[in-house]
Amino acid sequence: MVRTLYLFAYVSLLLSGAIFGFFYAWVCSTMWGLDKAHPAVAIEAMQAMNSSVRNAVFAPAFFGTPAFLLVTSVLSHFFGFKRSTLLFASAAIIYLCGGLILTFAINVPMNEALALVSAPLNVEEAARIWQDYSSQWQFWNTVRTVFSGITLALTGFGIQALTRMRVQND
Repeated sequence: MVRTLYLFAYVSLLLSGAIFGFFYAWVCSTMWGLDKAHPAVAIEAMQAMNSSVRNAVFAPAFFGTPAFLLVTSVLSHFFGFKRSTLLFASAAIIYLCGGLILTFAINVPMNEALALVSAPLNVEEAARIWQDYSSQWQFWNTVRTVFSGITLALTGFGIQALTRMRVQND
């Protein structure tokens, strides 16, 4: 029975790591690379990436992270692991607010607005559009990355607390 808790805890850790890694990669390579490209190319590339990210490989990490963390928290509570319950629940709430909701409130509308843009042939106009989009998008993506990193850390601490309690009880 406790094995189910550990299974959910490790899946929560895996999903938290996957979504943190996804957002982190955008921070330290993808957007910086696009910023170095011709602005019209950057606009078109970002439009292509935004249209491709909604897929079955991305969905479990993006949507599943808070769900698995909440179930893990409930299971942890059921088995009497109070500290782990708090850590997993905190991780779920932090990702839900700072990852999922933030994405739907800010990044998705920005992506949808960019999707309506035809990359201008005029370099100055394309540069203005890209700079306006990129700077704001990167700021909010960095916020998502920080929240996702906190989620990952809390999930790891939750597993550590489970293990410590288990060792003390054995």
